[in-house]
Amino acid sequence: MDLIRERTLLDVALEEARIGLKEGGIPIGAALYGADGTLLGRGRNRRVQDDDPSMHAETAAFRAAGRQRTYSGTTMVTTLSPCWYCSGLVRQFGISRVVIGETRSFDGGQAWLAEHGVQIVVLDDADCVALMRDFIAARPQLWWEDIGEPEPEP
Repeated sequence: MDLIRERTLLDVALEEARIGLKEGGIPIGAALYGADGTLLGRGRNRRVQDDDPSMHAETAAFRAAGRQRTYSGTTMVTTLSPCWYCSGLVRQFGISRVVIGETRSFDGGQAWLAEHGVQIVVLDDADCVALMRDFIAARPQLWWEDIGEPEPEP
């Protein structure tokens, strides 16, 4: 896939992230695409909205896609580098590619995924960067809670 196509795929995940933010949640969105580019599922981080710490954007998109015979050839598109939990989901089910909107706010498990044969594409998308930068500035405690780390000292 070329970068223009991948940016178009990212638009779905970015829309989900913006919906999540409007709902009072963490603005991370994801979408799972089939090998032929068909949208299989989309979702957003709903940890706050559902009071469910396991409802990350990638898991929401994965669940929305339903059972697939195989995940070989599929692409997970996410606005932010996947955490270890979501990286494990990608490895467990053999998702072939991960397209990431931005990695400046959080580096996640992308290097580990690449080491295990998952194709990683980082778009460094300005909209994704701005969305997370603004959210982290506005709600730092919620951000640090989401990534499971204590908030740094000022």
